[in-house]
Amino acid sequence: MKETNKSIKFTLNDLPIAEAHCDGPCGVYDPSSARIAAEAVRSMTKKILDLTPPEPGDAQAVAAYLNTVGRYVTIKEEQAELAKHELLVLWTDYFKPAHLEAYPDLHDVFWNAAKACSECKQHVSADAADQLMAAVEKVHNMFWESKGREVTYYEAS
Repeated sequence: MKETNKSIKFTLNDLPIAEAHCDGPCGVYDPSSARIAAEAVRSMTKKILDLTPPEPGDAQAVAAYLNTVGRYVTIKEEQAELAKHELLVLWTDYFKPAHLEAYPDLHDVFWNAAKACSECKQHVSADAADQLMAAVEKVHNMFWESKGREVTYYEAS
C-alpha cells in the first residue's frame, strides 16, 4: 500500500491568523433552536393544563395520569433549560459590546428571556410560556437585524 499521509511538521506560529467577529464561524449562531425549545415548553404546558385528573379510586387511571404528567413535566423542564442555554449562548458569544449601540436594551431582553425560561420551569403557566415565546421573538428580531438580514419569525404550532 502506498503511503499517502506524510508526517507534516509545523508550529502554531506557522499557521495564518484567523479573525472573526464572534466566537465561532459565521452561520453557527441562530435563534431558531431557542424558538423550537420554547415551543416545546409551551406545548407541554398546554398538554399539562389540558389533562383531566382521574377519579381517585381508579388506581390504573391514577398511575397512567401520574406517568403522563411526569413525562410532560420532564420534557417541559428539559426544553426550558435548553431554551435558556441557547439564549445565553447568543447573549454571551454572539452579541458583542458594539451591539449595545444599536440595541441599548439588549441585556434587558436577554435577562428577561432567561428569567422567562426559569418561570416556565417553576410553574405550569400558559402566560409564562407565552411570555417566553414573546421574548424569543424579540431575540430573533434583534439577531437577524444585527446581521442585516430580514428573516420572518414563525412558530411551528
